[in-house]
Amino acid sequence: MNDREGRPSGLRQRTRRAVQAEIAATAMQLFLEQGFESTTMEQIAVEIGISRRSLFRYFDTKEDIVLGDHAEHGRTLRAALEARPADEPPWEALRAAFKVLVESLPYTPEGFLKITSMLHASPTLRGRQLERQQQWTELLLPDITGRLGATADTMTELRARALIACALACSETAMEMWVRSNGTVDIEGAFDEAIAAVRA
Repeated sequence: MNDREGRPSGLRQRTRRAVQAEIAATAMQLFLEQGFESTTMEQIAVEIGISRRSLFRYFDTKEDIVLGDHAEHGRTLRAALEARPADEPPWEALRAAFKVLVESLPYTPEGFLKITSMLHASPTLRGRQLERQQQWTELLLPDITGRLGATADTMTELRARALIACALACSETAMEMWVRSNGTVDIEGAFDEAIAAVRA
């Protein structure tokens, strides 16, 4: 199947992803240099060398540029969770899956700290990030429901949703403490402490 310009649709998708990745990398550099709120879509378009209209063909908002990979991160988390032993308890499986996700991110520790600090400093980004994390709940729900070892009824789903919500909250709390400490707090240790507090 070809697109309107005669290119195979698979090539078109790969080309689109490559352009999106270039835009995201350039925009992220501007965000880190100037601050998220101070950077405009116009500036990003100029830096890339495309029109503002062309930029909007790839991203609707600045928030989408920063959080564009969030859905993919959710799928990575789900795959890591599903790869855990079927008889592993939910908390342990979720912890291991979160570790895989963090290790899969294509950032240096310094770069990840800068990006995470930017996310936490912007109320707009923080709100959108939390909104998108709700989508992760739906991705993780089938696996966690199965790990509870009970009939998939309303109360089982409630318990599974509560477990996932707590795990996501513990992850966010650990990240926040890591940012506040300027990267000196161990993320895994902070996550374990948060989980232990919830389970106490």
